Amino acid sequence: MPSLKYYGHSAFRIEDEKHTVFIDPFISGNPVCTSKLEDIRKCDYILLTHAHADHYGDTEALAKKFDATVICTWELAGWFQRRMVKAHPMSTGGSFAFPFGRVKVTLAFHGVGGDPRPDGSVPPPNSPVGYLVHWGKNKVLYHAGDTALFDEMKLYGEQHEIDVACLPIGDNFTMGVEDASKAAEFLKAKTCVPMHYNTFEIIKADPLNFAFHVEKQGARCKVMSPGEKFAF
Repeated sequence: MPSLKYYGHSAFRIEDEKHTVFIDPFISGNPVCTSKLEDIRKCDYILLTHAHADHYGDTEALAKKFDATVICTWELAGWFQRRMVKAHPMSTGGSFAFPFGRVKVTLAFHGVGGDPRPDGSVPPPNSPVGYLVHWGKNKVLYHAGDTALFDEMKLYGEQHEIDVACLPIGDNFTMGVEDASKAAEFLKAKTCVPMHYNTFEIIKADPLNFAFHVEKQGARCKVMSPGEKFAF
């Protein structure tokens, strides 16, 4: 059974006894993260939704330390490969079977630029995405990335039996609580996890308000503290 660990903001780790996969590993410099980069002992793959600094985070450092493969858009894969990082290129709508399970790239409506790295280099323009992760044979996790609400979420809910949906609720740059609650309704996930909120003042939001709306729909809402994990 896989477990999901939250590092704050939009950073997660999915793992079981064989595989460890990070999503948007913003750990160093993350004001709400309770973990340290040096504490991480294993990383096989990294799912990167886009190249803004609060998502790109420690992707390159983890990939180089553990010889991990970065799963990302075509444009970012080329960038990583030129930086001597293993990368698997994908595009919206595509899917691919990895050792841990099948990954499908989903839409996300957000900015397309990349923030400068500490060495001054700038990732190329890249389309933001989300991911549907079919872990093993019977578990499905949806990480929406940074996105607005959009109609195709209904199709994701109809076509996939989603166990966990990680949804941004911080407003301003992404969905707020109201739209994220509608997304939860569309997706019909068994458990919804709020993310991308309260890291910075500009994305301040009340996760309990989101939980109220989700649970009123008959689903479960798991408000995770940084460092917390649960099996799904």
